[in-house]
Parts: sequence; C-alpha cells; structure tokens
Amino acid sequence: MTAPRHRAARPEVVIGSYPDYESAERAVDRLSDRGFPVENVAIVGRGLNSVELVTGRLTTLGAAGQSALSGAVVGVLFGWLFGLFGWSNPLISGLLLALYGAVFGAILGAVMGAVGHALTGGRRDFSSVGSFQADSYEVLVTPELSDEARMVLAG
Repeated sequence: MTAPRHRAARPEVVIGSYPDYESAERAVDRLSDRGFPVENVAIVGRGLNSVELVTGRLTTLGAAGQSALSGAVVGVLFGWLFGLFGWSNPLISGLLLALYGAVFGAILGAVMGAVGHALTGGRRDFSSVGSFQADSYEVLVTPELSDEARMVLAG
C-alpha cells in the first residue's frame, strides 16, 4: 500500500485557458494519461455567472403536484425502513408500509406545496432550474511543476 500523496503547494500557475469546461477537462485528462501528478492541478472557472432557466408557469395545482411527488418518495422511504427494521407489527409487509408511506407523504406534500405557493401571493409564479456558467476555464498547477505540465500539453 502506498502512502497518500499530499500537495506541496497550492496550484497557482496558469498553464492553459479554455473557452469551456470540457476543453479544460480534456487538458487535465491528457496530463493524467501521460503520468503527470494531477493531484497538483486545479480547474478554475473565471467570470462566473448565475443562470436561471425558466421551465414554465407554476400554479398552485402544479406546486401541489411537485410537492406530492417529493412527499411520496420520502413516504416510501420511511415506510420501507419501518418495514425493513420491524419497527411496527412484524406481520405487516414492508411493501404495504411503503405504499401507506407513499400515500401519506403525497397527501402531506400536496397540502404543504399548495399552501406554500399560496403564501407567496403570486411573487414567484414560475418554475426554473439554476446553474453557474463561467466565461472561461483555466488549468492551474503548482509552480514547481508548471514547466513540465506545459511540455506535456505542448507535446
């Protein structure tokens, strides 16, 4: 068994700048394929932007439906765990408890989702998915390995 390697220094020398994450990832993969100690490498996104893509209108019924689905999943999990560990009458099947959990969780989730959406007073009547995007990505290495990394990427 080999001893774990620790970083001697923090990666801080830029050896390449790329327009997208996939290109930076390919550069690090190229370093790895050639035996470079990639534990001394970092990929840094520059110019981060928060992007929120609107996926549709959100009504009280829609909010109730989304929350019902989440509640059903949590209910199934708890019902199954109760059946699995025998925390209830051992004659009751774990699958039956999971079904009861799904129904109870869906009802509770739907009510909470509808009430929560109604309490917003129409301030957020849309659903969305958020993410971060960078303007560019830089590959950084520790100072003592920067020349070697540049040679590997150039060759």
